[in-house]
Amino acid sequence: MRMDRREYFLEIAKLVAQRSTCLRAQVGAVLVHKNRIISTGYNGSSPGAKHCIDPGVGCLEVDGHCLRTIHAELNAILHMEHKYDELELYCTHSPCINCLKAMITINVKHLYYRTYYPDPGVDKLLCDLGPSRLMITHILI
Repeated sequence: MRMDRREYFLEIAKLVAQRSTCLRAQVGAVLVHKNRIISTGYNGSSPGAKHCIDPGVGCLEVDGHCLRTIHAELNAILHMEHKYDELELYCTHSPCINCLKAMITINVKHLYYRTYYPDPGVDKLLCDLGPSRLMITHILI
């Protein structure tokens, strides 16, 4: 049976996550415009910086968060070549507050994710924005 587009893009996000260099979580993101992939990203260190997976390095953690890595969603945004309207983002995990703000800024209108990542700021910001600004869908596959 042919998988639908949401499953397809989420499977690609899962594959992209395998490039992650963080030991805490492997996260992948796929930005889509009119059913076409325009960018992908995974969580990892800045170019030229040490990676969590490097021997003897590990995660640089503060309050349970790795500070060494750039989040997958932000990496996908940073690798975009053009500005688009009404983007969709498919991600292995729900966003943190900073990634959510970046998504809203670039006009992501619908976010699909697989694994819930708790960040109380996300719920507050979504309530403040109202339901028409960004739709978030938890996909159980």
